[in-house]
Amino acid sequence: MRTPSGPGGLQVQGWLDIRQLPKRLATRAKIAMFDPNPVVPQFASMNPPGNARPAPIKATDAWKVIRIVLPHLWPRNAPELRLRVLAGAVLLVAAKVTNVCVPVFYKHAVDSLSNPLAQAVAVPILLLAAYGVSRVMAQAFGELRDAIFAKVAQRAVRKIALETFDHMHRLSLRFHLERQTGGLSRVIERGTQGMSFVISFMTFNIIPTILEIGMVAGVLWYLFDWRFSAVTLLAILGYVAFTMKLSEWRSMLVRRMNDSDTDANAKAIDSLLNYETVKYFGNEAHEAARFDVARQRYERAAVRSRISLSVLNVGQGAIISLGLVAVMAMAGQGVIDKTMTLGDFVAVNAFLIQLYQPLNMLGFAFREIRDGLVNMEKMFDLLQVPEEIADKPGAPPLAAGPGAITFEHVDFRYEADRSILHDVSLAVPPGHTVAIVGPSGAGKSTVSRILYRFYDVAGGKVSIDGQDIRDVTQKSLRAAIGIVPQDTVLFNDTVYYNIAYGRPGATKEEIEEAARLARIHDFIVSLPRGYETMVGERGLKLSGGEKQRVAIARTILKNPRILLFDEATSALDTRTEQEILASLREVSRGRTTVVIAHRLSTVVDSDEIVVLVEGRVAERGSHAALMSRDGIYADMWRRQQEATEEAERKAAEPPSLRAEGHLAAAQ
Repeated sequence: MRTPSGPGGLQVQGWLDIRQLPKRLATRAKIAMFDPNPVVPQFASMNPPGNARPAPIKATDAWKVIRIVLPHLWPRNAPELRLRVLAGAVLLVAAKVTNVCVPVFYKHAVDSLSNPLAQAVAVPILLLAAYGVSRVMAQAFGELRDAIFAKVAQRAVRKIALETFDHMHRLSLRFHLERQTGGLSRVIERGTQGMSFVISFMTFNIIPTILEIGMVAGVLWYLFDWRFSAVTLLAILGYVAFTMKLSEWRSMLVRRMNDSDTDANAKAIDSLLNYETVKYFGNEAHEAARFDVARQRYERAAVRSRISLSVLNVGQGAIISLGLVAVMAMAGQGVIDKTMTLGDFVAVNAFLIQLYQPLNMLGFAFREIRDGLVNMEKMFDLLQVPEEIADKPGAPPLAAGPGAITFEHVDFRYEADRSILHDVSLAVPPGHTVAIVGPSGAGKSTVSRILYRFYDVAGGKVSIDGQDIRDVTQKSLRAAIGIVPQDTVLFNDTVYYNIAYGRPGATKEEIEEAARLARIHDFIVSLPRGYETMVGERGLKLSGGEKQRVAIARTILKNPRILLFDEATSALDTRTEQEILASLREVSRGRTTVVIAHRLSTVVDSDEIVVLVEGRVAERGSHAALMSRDGIYADMWRRQQEATEEAERKAAEPPSLRAEGHLAAAQ
């Protein structure tokens, strides 16, 4: 027997298997203790493969990411920020020069104390004081540099985060229908955090440490011998090479960890957004199991990442210790041979300890930068997603006009092999109302998406007042259209904010007047908090009719020349539907209006009714003309009337008769 496939590719064999799913997943969790990459077939199509080996980040990709960040660290038309960058650079050099002087003062103080001929106590005291002051000054210069540069770094993070956010809004509806909200938000969150790490560690750790390495190597060569510089640089090169090699390996583990985290977060957000659906079917355990599968992948990747970090730390410590022992052995031999003083020995030790401390931080910084680049790479990949619907260069705004709409031989398809509209032509004269009706899947709602230019047509053109909508800016086009959709989704904010969203900046009086015209003002003021009442996630604290009235109010506030009602009353009861229809008639009076409807009773007074069947215009005309033609529309009308009469008849039956009918059906 063929096994049906449920949502997301889940193989469903009846409720028994669904209820057994958590137990089966728990079994696989035990297997995962021995198998590092178990495959869970039920979720193979829902999740990215947990055992996929991500490619390491390439140097070219890392450089591409850095090139995006660098212009923000030297921003145009921002003299204050550029001055801060220059001041930070000066303080950086001052801090490192002062830091290099610390062991020199220490050396002279030790030599002075070890000299039996030094009778004056003031000499070592002054040198020790200079040693202490130089340490304080080095730290002060560093902290002042960080404080001055902080505004530059945070401004860069803010600008790139804003650029990413704006780009998300510029992407097409197709992209947003395919993406996962939780995963996308996690990518942006990690990307901005990674960018902050990269900027801070690059400017406050990597560059200062490289500068200090060069200065210390030069001082060791000048004061002692070139061999000291050679051994020190050799140890540093070994340290850097070892760190880069292992960090390359670790970056793959970090990527896998991030992918698992994104997947788990996406599942959690999706499940919580569909809280009611989860409760309807009692699938809390099922959702927990799905979430746990993703967290298991994250757990395995996180453990491997931590083990690799321990290996990296031990290896770095060994390389530093070898270099330190070698240089100190050379210095000790110099003291024995009388070619170096005790102060020289102490100074060499101080130089190396002082150098290896930031070098340890350099290893940490390099790891953080690698992780940050991996996180930023995902976010910048979003920036590379092309805009499917973009304004033409120099496109003008939609010119003012009465609001005439024309569809001329329009063809449209969502995918190459999924054609939706075929040679659709229709015209909506200014101030007229045209209804588009038809069976489900006929392409009715696609018309509204094309009019808003969420998609571009494959053939033909759509014009408003004689202007092809592809030749004008999207902002001006959408400003000219107001929509009341079938499923009104509100922001999790106040009623006031959701109505004001139709025209941000509107006055309180204008917002309340729009609410009155939508016949919702009295309801709002009756609430304990009035217009400051929170509507909840997606507006779920309001009923369907109340949400529709809020949508009508913000459309009134927008005051567009074209109105679009996309099955605005299909989910409402008859009484609420009639009230909403009365409000819609008031709003649309004198405006160009397109009504997309399933219930034919709501469009009988339209100037023209267009019947779509399988993406083609099958009939058009007034209600009376279409009824007299006795075609598709007339058949749809009769079916809906019969269904309505049957529902009314059943509602009018006495309860005893309905019970007898149910009993007879059961027998």
